[in-house]
Amino acid sequence: MFKGVLITQEDKKNSASVTELNESQLPEGDVLVDVYYSTLNYKDGLAITGKSPVVRSFPMVPGIDLVGKVTQCDSDAFSEGDWVLLNGFGVGEMHWGGLAEKARLKSDWLIPLPKGIEAKQSMAIGTAGYTAMLSVLALEKQGVVPGSGEILVTGANGGVGSFAIRLLNRLGYHVVASTGRMEEVDYLKALGASEVINRSTLSEPGKPLQRERWAGVIDCVGSHTLANACASTQYGGVVTACGLAQGMDFPASVAPFILRGVKLIGIDSVMRPKADRIEAWQRLSELLQPQDFDVISTEIVLEDVVETAYKLLDGQVRGRVMVVIR
Repeated sequence: MFKGVLITQEDKKNSASVTELNESQLPEGDVLVDVYYSTLNYKDGLAITGKSPVVRSFPMVPGIDLVGKVTQCDSDAFSEGDWVLLNGFGVGEMHWGGLAEKARLKSDWLIPLPKGIEAKQSMAIGTAGYTAMLSVLALEKQGVVPGSGEILVTGANGGVGSFAIRLLNRLGYHVVASTGRMEEVDYLKALGASEVINRSTLSEPGKPLQRERWAGVIDCVGSHTLANACASTQYGGVVTACGLAQGMDFPASVAPFILRGVKLIGIDSVMRPKADRIEAWQRLSELLQPQDFDVISTEIVLEDVVETAYKLLDGQVRGRVMVVIR
């Protein structure tokens, strides 16, 4: 028997609690892992609270991230005792995830824990930091360099936004952070933002083309915020989209793309090829320093997960939430 957060559904209403589970209940997979640390992401919050139909089948153990030790592997991919890392692949939505002491997974979903990052640190980073790194890599690969101009980060207080600011700052970019929580200005500037603007300047309907400002954008919000970011991006600039905190809609025009050559790049972290994952995690190991994890992440235990999920969706949580499993 082992402990885990289990989501059940009755009359289309979700219920989540920490309960005792049996190894025989675990879904199919060729790798059995003892989970040491996991995370609580925005998607996990939606799954636990039922505020969005994230979970595809019930019962479900949430947790889109995990790190742990292999205890059994039926393929040649890993050996007993190897530390492995997982982000995405529908885990926590269609396949039992990381918010439990054990997980059975497919070896194709896992990568070795990168050298230079401890197990606990990897979950302080989690999908949020990994997604932020994918976004930064997209800017780099499209030729946006520190001398290109200002980089806008929206949803700056969230996990992705916080890591994006830190990573961009480490690389020498001039970062402008957008947030709805202006009381967090000191936190965002400590991460490396040169300027902090109120999200209200971006979150309402705007003109299809606006004054050119941003050389690049990492957008975690979607909807009008993403539309306005595109409308105010410089000629040839690059916008990456990785979040939908404001909404899934995109009320924009094609004007920025055909008149200014703006590029809009979607950042998917869930089904990303293994080579991209390894590249992103290697860069994270090079750029992040030990003190970064304490600044950006908060530590909780399994018993705190459900309560914290509601706080996360209410905007009461700053940065990352890392969950100690064992």
